Amino acid sequence: MHKVKRSILFLFGLICFLKQAEAQDPYFSQFFANPTYLNPAFAGTAWCPRVVMNYRNQFPSHVGSFVTYNASYDQHVEAISGGIGVNVLHDRAGDGILNTNMINLMYSYFYPINRRFSMRAALQVGYFQKSLDASRLTFGDMIDPRYGFIYNTQEVFAQPGSQNNVDALDFAAGVLGFSKKFYGGFAVHHLIEPNESVIGGNSSLPRKMTAHLGALIPLERDFKDASISPNFVFQKQANATTMNMGMYFSKEPFVGGLWWRQAAQFPDAFIFLIGLEQLNKKGPNFRVGYTFDVTLGAVGLGPTTGGHELSLSYIFPCRKKPKRWRTISCPSF
Repeated sequence: MHKVKRSILFLFGLICFLKQAEAQDPYFSQFFANPTYLNPAFAGTAWCPRVVMNYRNQFPSHVGSFVTYNASYDQHVEAISGGIGVNVLHDRAGDGILNTNMINLMYSYFYPINRRFSMRAALQVGYFQKSLDASRLTFGDMIDPRYGFIYNTQEVFAQPGSQNNVDALDFAAGVLGFSKKFYGGFAVHHLIEPNESVIGGNSSLPRKMTAHLGALIPLERDFKDASISPNFVFQKQANATTMNMGMYFSKEPFVGGLWWRQAAQFPDAFIFLIGLEQLNKKGPNFRVGYTFDVTLGAVGLGPTTGGHELSLSYIFPCRKKPKRWRTISCPSF
């Protein structure tokens, strides 16, 4: 009964979410394991062809959890002096009641400021589709006091068999600056705030602003081939604000990390990371990571099992590296 109660609360929250004008994007804890989703200016920063795949399951103990899949490809193309990339995402909320499909294409122009510092500026164009399976929603007018859910609802957008869809173009832009040990960037998604309402009317998708800053500090004096990487990521979308502060520790082939996520008015989660990486300057690079979020904030659903996230990235060898070849020393988890 308790599980059913929590499920009803979730569906009620989902309906309220659909009727609000301010929605939010799917979220990943492993920011740098999904670089082009964080900032399109990351396209081409590995220089060689890079494939990244991500999976996230938020609140898996609840019926109707949030499950997100993402895949991306990017590489630098010397003929156009920049990087190109494609990012594909599928997000399923409420056990498939609300689905989002998205594809983004991006180009980042590479500009070396001097021998030590470079910049990339990017533009992104995308297309998304949202669909609501309204026939799977439940409402108060469907309940009989004795026999339960036996009636058809009178809600216009939720008649049995109804399917509500919306699709639109979307745009984003970003900049990135980096040296051998430091990097930082800024991105703005949903520049034109497209309409994403699946029940009629207008519900603009608010702009999302992201700022990130980090460093890579070698520990060769104490640990051979080891490093630490402190990072800070700030995101704001409408009234939702999050700050992420943490640090990675890397000693090939092992990587560990601890993050703290702070929402605008309350602590949100501790984030733990473990990963493996194989780095080869002449051959392919391979990375796999697992992240577990320990939820701290009150989400209105009772106790949760947090969030689970997996990432896999593979960087293929370059056929030919140009003379000005310069990658970013950024964590990949």
